[in-house]
Amino acid sequence: QVQLVESGGGLVQAGGSLRLSCAASGSIFRLGAMGWYRQAPGKERELVATITSGGSPNYPDSVKGRFTISRDNAKNTVYLQMNSLKPEDTAVYFCKALLYSDSYTFGNYWGQGTQVTVSS
Repeated sequence: QVQLVESGGGLVQAGGSLRLSCAASGSIFRLGAMGWYRQAPGKERELVATITSGGSPNYPDSVKGRFTISRDNAKNTVYLQMNSLKPEDTAVYFCKALLYSDSYTFGNYWGQGTQVTVSS
């Protein structure tokens, strides 16, 4: 059984910072690409950041320069450092991981989400 558990969400004022964590546990052979997505009320889920197994990040323009994704492969954990937060960053944030249970068996897994609320 594989689980992704996010933590670190909360309420912050505009201009503030938060750091999200997502830890994978269970039957893990290795982790591939990992990422963060978010979904605001009434909107579709959107990409926030991704990082390859080798550590190469990718961001959409909406968060570039403000958010930083990183990972600790020894801890099976991905992080999202969010700075200069804006009210429009308010959403439920989900982590996603491509996870291999052996050399040939893999799948995408999602965490349960953590709420981030930015007040103006």
